[in-house]
Amino acid sequence: MAMGEIQNRAGEDPADPRSGKGKKGKSKKGGERKAISEISRIIKMIMIKNYNPVIVFSFSKRECEANALTMSKFEFNSTDEQELVTNIFTNAMENLSPDDRNLPQITQLLPLLKRGIGVHHSGLFPILKEVIEILFQEGLIKVLFATETFSIGLNMPAKTVVFTDTRKFDGREKRSLSSGEYIQMSGRAGRRGLDDRGVVIMMCDEKLEPSVAKEMIKGEADRLDSAFHTGYNMIMNLMKVEGISPELMLERCFHQFQSSAAIPKLEEELRKEELKKDAILIPDEDRVVEYYGYRQQLDVMTADFKEVITHPTYSLPFLKNPGRLVKVKYGHLDFGWGVVTNVNERLPPKNQTLFRADIPPHEQYIVDVLLNCAPGGSIPSEDRTYLTGVQPCPPGQKGIPLIISAVLSTLDCISQLRIYLPNDLRREQNRETVWKSVLEVKRRLPDGIPLLDPVKDMEIKDDKFATLIQVSNPQKPLQMDPRLPELYVLYKKKRESQDTVRVLKKRIQATRDVLQLEELKCKKRVLRRLGFTNPTDILDIKGRVACEISTGNELLLTELIFNGVFNNLTPEQCAALLSCFVFDEKSDRQIKVSEELAAPLRAMQESAKRIAKVSVESKLPMDEEKYIASFGVELMDVVMQWCHGASFSDIYKMLSQLTGGSIFEGSIIRMFRRLGELMRQMAMAAKVIGNTELQQKFEKSSEMLERPNSVIFCPSLYL
Repeated sequence: MAMGEIQNRAGEDPADPRSGKGKKGKSKKGGERKAISEISRIIKMIMIKNYNPVIVFSFSKRECEANALTMSKFEFNSTDEQELVTNIFTNAMENLSPDDRNLPQITQLLPLLKRGIGVHHSGLFPILKEVIEILFQEGLIKVLFATETFSIGLNMPAKTVVFTDTRKFDGREKRSLSSGEYIQMSGRAGRRGLDDRGVVIMMCDEKLEPSVAKEMIKGEADRLDSAFHTGYNMIMNLMKVEGISPELMLERCFHQFQSSAAIPKLEEELRKEELKKDAILIPDEDRVVEYYGYRQQLDVMTADFKEVITHPTYSLPFLKNPGRLVKVKYGHLDFGWGVVTNVNERLPPKNQTLFRADIPPHEQYIVDVLLNCAPGGSIPSEDRTYLTGVQPCPPGQKGIPLIISAVLSTLDCISQLRIYLPNDLRREQNRETVWKSVLEVKRRLPDGIPLLDPVKDMEIKDDKFATLIQVSNPQKPLQMDPRLPELYVLYKKKRESQDTVRVLKKRIQATRDVLQLEELKCKKRVLRRLGFTNPTDILDIKGRVACEISTGNELLLTELIFNGVFNNLTPEQCAALLSCFVFDEKSDRQIKVSEELAAPLRAMQESAKRIAKVSVESKLPMDEEKYIASFGVELMDVVMQWCHGASFSDIYKMLSQLTGGSIFEGSIIRMFRRLGELMRQMAMAAKVIGNTELQQKFEKSSEMLERPNSVIFCPSLYL
């Protein structure tokens, strides 16, 4: 992006920390100015202490440019160094046309470079990035503002590294830097043979937890994991080679090796777990197994039993009268017996009319229960709290009686008994009196508080419930042996160990299996159904054509060739349509293409729908809408104008209007170069089927695209 436009377009980059908006959509400028002034002070300190050259890492292209512009009043180069920078820069730009030399990004970067300040990110022209790299290596750039990419693949260390933030946006969320990312960037501090140490400065604009900082700074480097996947082009090219197959490639790839390397560790875990399982000896195990099965069934039946009893239809008549004793259990928290003080219908949130239909019956009513809670709890202003905010009182400790709001599903038991309640339970003394009454009831009934009979008292006459009661009745022969409960716990441990053994065996088997083999089978099925291979997996003519294409979607491009979509298009239209296969930037705007490109675009989208449909039928997970949307149309009219002779400045302005200025110049060049490569591959694909006319058309498109002396296709300075 042109350096002069950065202030007006700040915040459009999703990774840009300045993209936060205040009220009425206004940017929060105060925090931005503060961060920039802090960077200026840090750079001044670095220069005073002679800690330069310095690399300032930011995680947004726009932030890099904004930080560099704030340093434009400083001069870090001498007069001789400034003259040298001008000569190097001017000589490098000689390869460009006069119009391209006057592009804003080029003209506005030179003054910064002369001052010893540079910017390096993927949005710059490639030739500018190369000039900046050369100047930095020669010591003519003292302060370089760069993104994370500068730390990868370039051996250009500095004396000092500054992080403008310890968090980055990774495309999904803003997170702390991993230890591997920190190591990669901070490792640029300190030049071998020149510096006795490197200096790393981290700027933090929010609290950094000690554990996070320790993991970031002292953690291990990121593990090197294989990202290998099988593409259609690879599969078909392997099918062409005698003596090799895609399956063989999967067996011998690094991805499979990494997976197989975990087998010895898993086998050792399995051996230890089997020893642990065999060490558990249970006398009369057959009876214990029978008892275990009964207990498992009983747990399920008890849950069903409880669900019926606590249904509002049956439970509310007994709960509406205050003083009823109930037992409350919330998840693993057992609050024991308490006293119902009130029942209310749950009120819906504002502006929600279908509230009762959205929630189950057991959660449509709120029951206020006085319970003995753990010490340290406090009574809210409404004299009640919620189960999620309190803990039951531990045995042997004096608790605090609190009135808790609970839903019907948390009631474990409903008793036959009711006790007297004072009028005002807001007073702590009255709640203490009620709780003493509960303790007295428990003391007088050591065999347990009597529960409501679901049939006689609650009058539940459902046939299914009667069956449930019958199944839930304890089987006396299984409970005769007093050791069974202890043996049940022991057998439960053995079952858990058996489950672990079974899981480990499955993991070992899955690790031994060839990874991605199922996906490969599905993709080969797609190739057969689309006619790229025959039933014996031998390449047909469509498959041989697709082997020539690797820069774009080979299946869709081959379908377009054989459907004759390119036959009636001009070279300019061919280039415009192919631009859909190289556009990989994000844009939320709805783009309307010109009339002359609408028909070929529709033909391409129809072919894409067919491929998506065949893929889904072949058991490959694919979202048809996302697949079609992946072919962006933003470059179509832009490429058309470029082929008609428009300047880079013109097409950049045009694309900025279409996308809202979210795409940098460097990204445009990268996509155009990929398009040039795709053109050459399409010409070779046309040659395979002997279509000379189509081959010449693609070659003509390539000539129109790859204009000599343009900033897009200028040669590298390193060649």
